Amino acid sequence: MRHNPVSVAFVSIATLKGHAGRKVDLRGWVFTKRASKKILFIELRDGAGIVQTVTARETVGDEHFTEWASLPQESSIEVSGVVREEPRAKGGVEIDVQEIRPISRPTAEYPINKPDHSPDFLLERRHLWLRSKKQWAVLRVRDTVFHEIHAFFRKEGFLHVSAPILTPAACEGTSTLFGMDYFDQGKAYLTQSGQLYMEAAAMAHGRVYCFGPTFRAEKSKTRRHLTEFWMAEPEAAFYELDDVMALAEGLLCHVVARVLAQRRDELAILERDTAPLEKIQPPFPRISYTEAHALAEKAGEPFPFGDDLGAPQETAISKQFDRPVMIHRYPTGVKAFYMKQDPQDPRFVLCVDVIAPEGVGEIIGGSQREDDLAALEKRIAEHKLPKEAFEWYFDLRRFGSVAHGGFGLGLERTVAWICGREHVRETIPFPRMLYRIYP
Repeated sequence: MRHNPVSVAFVSIATLKGHAGRKVDLRGWVFTKRASKKILFIELRDGAGIVQTVTARETVGDEHFTEWASLPQESSIEVSGVVREEPRAKGGVEIDVQEIRPISRPTAEYPINKPDHSPDFLLERRHLWLRSKKQWAVLRVRDTVFHEIHAFFRKEGFLHVSAPILTPAACEGTSTLFGMDYFDQGKAYLTQSGQLYMEAAAMAHGRVYCFGPTFRAEKSKTRRHLTEFWMAEPEAAFYELDDVMALAEGLLCHVVARVLAQRRDELAILERDTAPLEKIQPPFPRISYTEAHALAEKAGEPFPFGDDLGAPQETAISKQFDRPVMIHRYPTGVKAFYMKQDPQDPRFVLCVDVIAPEGVGEIIGGSQREDDLAALEKRIAEHKLPKEAFEWYFDLRRFGSVAHGGFGLGLERTVAWICGREHVRETIPFPRMLYRIYP
């Protein structure tokens, strides 16, 4: 009579504390290894965490000890052993090994084996670099930021709406578009923002947001820029500029608090000083562009009044505050066509940029939108955009126009700030930049 084999229930490293004193089966990869004549230490990673396994020669015998000690880095293995509490160990436990069952051995030496590889070397091997401790930690923080953005908007009564990735016209300026031929329909472009479509959805549902990839063909090589990045973009009917700023403030406070609550271990791996993050509480300072101009000059970073702020000015201003600073009412000439002019001073628009502390720069840009049809048509003409491509957008002003507004939050810059990373390329699994599209 044949019997079906009993399947082994493998446990996750993340749950090992609950198995103290019991025998468990794990599977994963050899992360690091060191051995003496009598003891073999293998750090095993399974994707959810890392645990140290301890193999004693006298327990397993010479043959097994020698075989397992020869396992190269990134070998995939199954491990059976007893969970032992060890306060000095990461995670508070270790595994006393009874058996190791190799699954697959690497066919070459693992290439990422030094602490001083160049950025280009690591980016060429991004598919492997993701396995390193710090990159693993960054992506887990990113995951929490992603989910908590959704959680915040749901709590605030916003409906998630998908925006198209292919669009017929520019949203943020024609010079930064990735274009293509769209069958016999003429040109189409990879989206720069889902905002215009969220404005349409807001007139149907009141409060909406989209969250997806966006594309900018900027020939920029700064540490703050990617050509493909993710944006969360809420839009709400009956919102004015103050409402937009309050929503942005609430979102950032929520996200930072949840990361601190859920990802302390990952922030420790990244050696992130969490003291600055603990200060992310409302209210955020709110200053006008005019006030920001004066602060930049006082800090030794002058720029012509009427120009947009650059990275040096943003950094100089942010250093004067211990939490994100909201700079509102920029000059009309440096902002997008859809931003409403300030009725009190039409030289400026009702917009806001949120500048993160610690030199990260802008992480949110938003505004009250132009709800007057004639004013919007004039702005479209001033920006030399094709009027016919925006007829549907004009309809939103023709039929029941109301004050409304929203913003875009850059996911990668936000994660870089929270994680204390110098470059946004480390905050997305496979970065796309001016000179990089591989792997």
